[in-house]
Amino acid sequence: MSLLERESHLTSLVTWACEAANGAGRIVLLRGEAGIGKTSLLQQFTNDQSGDLSLCKAGRLFRILWGGCEALFTPHPLAPLYDVARQIGGAFPAALEAAGRREMVFNLTIEELTRSSLPTILVFEDVHWADEATLDLIKFLGRRLATLGILLIVSYRDDEVGDKHPLRAVIGDLPPANVRRLELAPLSAEAVAWLAASAGRSAAGLHEATGGNPFFVTEALAVSDDKVPATVRDAVMARLARLSPESRSLADIVSLIPGKAERWLLDRTVGDNSAAIEECLAVGMVVLPEGPVAFRHELARRAVEQNVPLPRQRDLHACILYALENHAAEEVVAARLVHHADRAQDRAAVLRLAPLAAESAARLSAHREAAAHYETALRYAAQLPPAEHAQLHEKFSYECYVIDRAPDAIAARKAALTLWRQVGERLREGDNLRWLSRLSWFNGQKAEAEQYAREAIALLEPLPPGPELAMAYSNCAQLYMLSNRTALALEWGAKAIKLATALNEMEILSHALNNVGTAKLTKSDLSGQSELKQSLALALDGGFREQAARAYTNLATRAVGMREFKMARSYLDDGISFCEKYDLDAWGRYMTVLRARMEMELGNWAEAVADAEAVVRHPRTAPISKIPALIVLGLIRARRGEEGVAQLLDEARSLALPTGEMQRLGLVTIARAEAAWLQGDIAAMADELAWTADLAAQQPEPWMDGELAFWRWRCNPMIRNVDGCAGPFVDQIAGARHKAAAAWRAFGCDYQCAMALADSEDEQDLRAALQICDRLGAAPLAGILRRKLRAGGIRGISRGVQERNRQNPHGLTTRELGVLSQLTEGCRNADIARRLFVSEKTVDHHVSSILAKLGVRSRGEAAAMANRLGLAPTFEVAKVAMGKK
Repeated sequence: MSLLERESHLTSLVTWACEAANGAGRIVLLRGEAGIGKTSLLQQFTNDQSGDLSLCKAGRLFRILWGGCEALFTPHPLAPLYDVARQIGGAFPAALEAAGRREMVFNLTIEELTRSSLPTILVFEDVHWADEATLDLIKFLGRRLATLGILLIVSYRDDEVGDKHPLRAVIGDLPPANVRRLELAPLSAEAVAWLAASAGRSAAGLHEATGGNPFFVTEALAVSDDKVPATVRDAVMARLARLSPESRSLADIVSLIPGKAERWLLDRTVGDNSAAIEECLAVGMVVLPEGPVAFRHELARRAVEQNVPLPRQRDLHACILYALENHAAEEVVAARLVHHADRAQDRAAVLRLAPLAAESAARLSAHREAAAHYETALRYAAQLPPAEHAQLHEKFSYECYVIDRAPDAIAARKAALTLWRQVGERLREGDNLRWLSRLSWFNGQKAEAEQYAREAIALLEPLPPGPELAMAYSNCAQLYMLSNRTALALEWGAKAIKLATALNEMEILSHALNNVGTAKLTKSDLSGQSELKQSLALALDGGFREQAARAYTNLATRAVGMREFKMARSYLDDGISFCEKYDLDAWGRYMTVLRARMEMELGNWAEAVADAEAVVRHPRTAPISKIPALIVLGLIRARRGEEGVAQLLDEARSLALPTGEMQRLGLVTIARAEAAWLQGDIAAMADELAWTADLAAQQPEPWMDGELAFWRWRCNPMIRNVDGCAGPFVDQIAGARHKAAAAWRAFGCDYQCAMALADSEDEQDLRAALQICDRLGAAPLAGILRRKLRAGGIRGISRGVQERNRQNPHGLTTRELGVLSQLTEGCRNADIARRLFVSEKTVDHHVSSILAKLGVRSRGEAAAMANRLGLAPTFEVAKVAMGKK
């Protein structure tokens, strides 16, 4: 049948393939419901590559590579890549098998894709079923396609990809400039009527019953009865009703094999099947190019599978498993064997195969699949010896820890702890207590974390010293460091360093040095940088990637906290690049929020908002990253006088409360106090400061304590206690406003400089502060300054933001106006970034914001509106407004 109402989609794919062939790699996200025609569209597109499209590369053809994900209960890691490897052939498949670890596999893939003299179209189908390693591969390729001649097309069912689906996180991490989106809509009533007429059938009720779903339409038209089936399943089963018993048995077998059924597998399960296959082809099954048999669509396979009685399903799965395990010609992947062993309810086979599949998945960093395999094994593990059973729980717990399933990780560790206690294994018992401490902290259970830490040390210290005790010491030091109890952190950190050094445990030593260095810096002891740098060097030399990310994070955190922004930017640039290289996304997001805090302090509010919003929107952002991101967004809105401040800061407080840590609760308190002060609500301000006062005394941190003291003084000028405080806030409280303003100016913190000058009675100081506020768009503080100037009898004060808003009703910031001026000249993002001395990513964020504020869909429409309204300044004016030279 003809492919209807897809012409514009094909045209877009052709355009993007041409761009990729010319060196501008693209990622196409093709989405639509099951049966909507994603595969049909891609097949027609790729089949056309030998035609007109080949002309876009001076007569050269494209290399087409195609891989798909299968609906296994637990997906096979990197299944689409192995499909592609078989198509490429040569030494590539063997190289992938030998590589083993994910990083080597990914690098080999890049090398192979760039080796071809032809531009490549790479299709990954049905990634809503993809394993974690495949999703990481998509992200890995997506971040590196910009200069490669590759068009990567990823298809998925949008109705199966909810907000929490891991694919959402991958899409959010792809570079927006290279992403293109295609959505397939159902067929119109006219198209359905045309198909019906072509089949010699009536269209009456067909569009209403099928909703225009192309697969459902074609299945309904294939049924001999004139009555339209009510569901896809009814349509499929009506066609299969015409099969002979032998052919129906073959169809049942094929329905239990996700993806495709090899001919040799069918030979061993149902015997000689040539005649049965021919009969099945007549009712909608297909023979794939390499010979396997499959249903035309996964919807059809599942319809038949659901119609097979459960006892018969178990028997057939057992038969399939036996055939797969005894196939000597090629190795069958473990995930496929586990799928059939589990469906056959073969306890011995599951316990033998599932741990092997889990280990294979973990080596490829498919931790979600590894956890699923261990979970499958645990359903059959009740009769195992306690030690084996405990080890399965430990491995499952670790995989859950990696994929942020903290409650499941804790439950599994508790189960392992109980089993080790049964057999008297005190070393394993102690190590599981230490793990429970770490997991409880991740889950926001501070008191439980500290209790487990004490129990672990009490149990391990009487035993011969080993790495378990060294890590327990370091874990204890970390907990005290996180709660700003510096003396205790240093005490336990020193024990960890001594024992780790004696045992030559470099990863534990890196962990312990990190704790000690961070604890020192928390007290403004700059010697802590030495331990942190040593921790980072050990981690980089030893390949301890999580420890390296943690060292970058803590070095940057302390530099941002002390307003050492040049140092902070260096650590953040290196740290974020490191995390992107090794896909340490959780750490990368945390450092992105640190960068947002830094940009906020430096007055780069658009950049700060862009970073913070990216973290908040990400579906897998942990609370410890979301809290500061919400604070940045809430505080910038408060400083701009925008709506929605309370909702953002309320959510931040609700997430921070369970942690019990001032490094999070203090930031929330400071933000909420400032927001209340800007609104003139002194009572609310006092309430905000009161509820963390005791905790702040227990967990001192000089810079944060200085800022808290400043807001208490703002609330009540009689409160001037600055014991243990650091930073220019101390000078402001003491009345040395010029000294404080100069310090803030030296740090680059213009808004804080304006806050210091706002306390002056001098007209020049107040006007300088007002100029800063107007430049930043800090309307509430500007309003306070204008009222103060007018109350002092000073005249000739501009109306500021209100007047600018009259001339600029869309509320574009000065920076956005600068970018808009470049759009009116037809500049690309790279040109704008070069001319305005900012990053291309920053320009991309500005352009997105401009389009949203102007209510237009394209850069051309934005430029046209700017010229019509006279919004865009000249380039030179824009540079001056943005502070560039």
